[in-house]
Amino acid sequence: MNLNSIKKTILAATICAVFTAGSALAGTVTLKLGHLSNEETTWHKAAVKFGEEVESLSDGRIVVIVYTNSSLGKEMDRRAGMQHGTVDMTITGESLQNWAPKAALLAVPYAYKTIEHMDSVASGEIGDMIEAQIIEKAKVRPLAYFARGPRNLTSNRPIKSPSDLNGLQVRVPNVPLFVDVWDSLGAKPTPMAFSEVFTSLQSNVIDAQENPLALIKSASFFEVQKFVNKTEHVRSWIYLAISEKTWSKLSATDKAAVTEAGERAQAYERMLFLEESDKLVAELEEKGMTFVEVDGESFASQAKDAVLNNVNEEIMPIVKALFKN
Repeated sequence: MNLNSIKKTILAATICAVFTAGSALAGTVTLKLGHLSNEETTWHKAAVKFGEEVESLSDGRIVVIVYTNSSLGKEMDRRAGMQHGTVDMTITGESLQNWAPKAALLAVPYAYKTIEHMDSVASGEIGDMIEAQIIEKAKVRPLAYFARGPRNLTSNRPIKSPSDLNGLQVRVPNVPLFVDVWDSLGAKPTPMAFSEVFTSLQSNVIDAQENPLALIKSASFFEVQKFVNKTEHVRSWIYLAISEKTWSKLSATDKAAVTEAGERAQAYERMLFLEESDKLVAELEEKGMTFVEVDGESFASQAKDAVLNNVNEEIMPIVKALFKN
């Protein structure tokens, strides 16, 4: 081989190497994942686990940056960001019913008796229908679901029955069914972003709120609320989800990595959830909160009537079947 041939070979190899490196760099994907909670929650830990798994499974092509405490915006802002391409992923739940009516089934008051009952729905035929409609109408693709502990009402006076509510101003998420149910129970429901709840309780803009014990603890509501009233009115799940806009840009290989990472994150979150459930009551009592037993039958009876009177016709047959189980 003469000198000119050698030079041409070296040049060609150099160009090829530069092109390959450039292609690898261009193929790197950074996903922005925003959620409402802080670093203590199982949701956040599972989101971090998802990022670790997908980076490993994709050989470093996909990097996930997790943003806590609504730092990528409130839930509706994150949803808008997913439409516009500024947010890739989030953890979201029944508020998706504003676009996909079947998402209301994620959190129907008093519909799921146990976590096993909820799992059978979330991972079964009904869950498949919910996810398909969310993808179609909300343009968001569920990758995993996380269990949530039962929602309980917190307040600064004990609430033992619906008659005790008597106009209590209760923060609820922007979920029409929740508004209808609490209104029927005698409260004054006030939709509000989660990020505004603590200061609103502190300044007496609202009197009460309702959430799972994990969020009551992580949001430090024990600093501004004295009682946990054990209404346990909703057992539900929530999705780790990616925008369809982002999903459509991924290669088949990377979609497989993201899907597998979602499954691993789901299993990891469930392990953490079960470990945490036994500790939360004691931890909140140590923080000064008092747990109040309630007339569960009265709450359930009035809530079910409100659900059946207000639930979307599209899901009415499913809800009626759930109540019979």
